[in-house]
Amino acid sequence: MTRAADALRTDDFTAMRQAMVSSQLRTTAVSDPRVVAAMAEVPRERFVPAHAATMAYRDTAIDLGEGRALNTPLATARLLVQAQLLPRDRVLLIGAAGGYAAAVLASLVAEVVAVESSPTLARIARGALDATPSVTIVEGALEHGHPEGAPYDVLIVDGAIEELPATLASQVVDGGRIVSGLIERGVFRLAAGAHRGAATALAPFADIDSVRLPGFARPRSFTF
Repeated sequence: MTRAADALRTDDFTAMRQAMVSSQLRTTAVSDPRVVAAMAEVPRERFVPAHAATMAYRDTAIDLGEGRALNTPLATARLLVQAQLLPRDRVLLIGAAGGYAAAVLASLVAEVVAVESSPTLARIARGALDATPSVTIVEGALEHGHPEGAPYDVLIVDGAIEELPATLASQVVDGGRIVSGLIERGVFRLAAGAHRGAATALAPFADIDSVRLPGFARPRSFTF
């Protein structure tokens, strides 16, 4: 590929990123200017497999293989806004995928520990975030989190789950903020809450689809 073609490709991605901000974020209650600015800067196409780069800014989930998908820009943005992030926060991110949300978070908080269950995606994330020392990519079961780095100020689950394990919620400081996609009776929503003492409460705040994450299915009751 020539340098001119490289420049054109970069310009195209820049235009798509600005269109995403204008049409998907600013018009849908993504009200935190820090989140908007970060998503306007981070090149989302670098955090997906090469064959999916041209789809990076679409208002839809992107299949990444191995049972994982990149959350929609809107779902991720609304979760980050609802988390009320502070520059001093340490964040545990569940569902790192290729590292996009971690890259956005890196410009908003002090430290990010991002957990990903797919070895392929964890490798993509590490490569894309190699020059970002405030982000640590941890490969492992999403539902286990990373207790070795606890406690965290904020827990962000960048995808939809049926149930939040107590062992994961307990990795947040008392009073720590939690945001997540939530599946209730087949309906996908975004939810937010806090961890206090031994209790964790999440309440839906938006009816927005997000990608389903593996490992968080609610145990099925027996029927006779």
